[in-house]
Amino acid sequence: MPIELYNHDGHRCLMFTDLSDEGGEAVQANQFLIVDDGTGAIIDPGGNLAYNELYMAMTQHFAPSKLSCILASHADPDIIASLDRWMTGTQAKLYISTLWERFAPHFCKPGKTEGRIVGIPDKGMHIKVGRNELVALPGHFMHSEGNFQFWDPVSRILFSGDLGVSLGGEPKRIVTSLPELLPKMEPFHRRYMVSNKVLRLWAGMVKQLPIKMIVPQHGAPLAGPAVGQFIDWVQTLECGIDRLTERDYTIPG
Repeated sequence: MPIELYNHDGHRCLMFTDLSDEGGEAVQANQFLIVDDGTGAIIDPGGNLAYNELYMAMTQHFAPSKLSCILASHADPDIIASLDRWMTGTQAKLYISTLWERFAPHFCKPGKTEGRIVGIPDKGMHIKVGRNELVALPGHFMHSEGNFQFWDPVSRILFSGDLGVSLGGEPKRIVTSLPELLPKMEPFHRRYMVSNKVLRLWAGMVKQLPIKMIVPQHGAPLAGPAVGQFIDWVQTLECGIDRLTERDYTIPG
């Protein structure tokens, strides 16, 4: 069953946490359905493990032919490995970084994506969904070279991709105090975020937004005080190339 993150005046944000073989071999991953005025968007639809239930859940809100768009934060398999099936089952276009728009077709049979991939420029863009818009915000090098987060001005939710990830926790529980979650966040962020510089730049950008919730692609959503606590924490975090030395580039013995 999805978790309802927001529901007001026909605009809904739903989060799916357990479609990707939870407890099995695959990493836990979240998928998101935005519903607005008889249409909607899928954010980071995931792999084939997630497809069937996510597709069926979508049909409870609108017909597959009405799906407005599929939004991909980047091009990893846990983000869009199910792309071939979405290209078959809907008429939606895929929005993904211009860096990855020629790589995404590798997930599909020949011709499936022709005319159906929209490259998001590095500076981001506005994407119409129903009566409203989602905003693709630059998230470059916060795991992936061409990376975007998706801001919903109506719900004030930031769908943050791999930033804010926690592993091994309870993804269904909305966290309002960051310290309890840090042990499940810190190892991931130190390895998967490229450098503190990009985190500082990101923090400067999102501090301009009235964020009520940060919802990552793995693990639990952050709300209330945890939003500001996370931004403050991550902008001082030493990570990625900040931590590398010659010891990390030696020929194996």
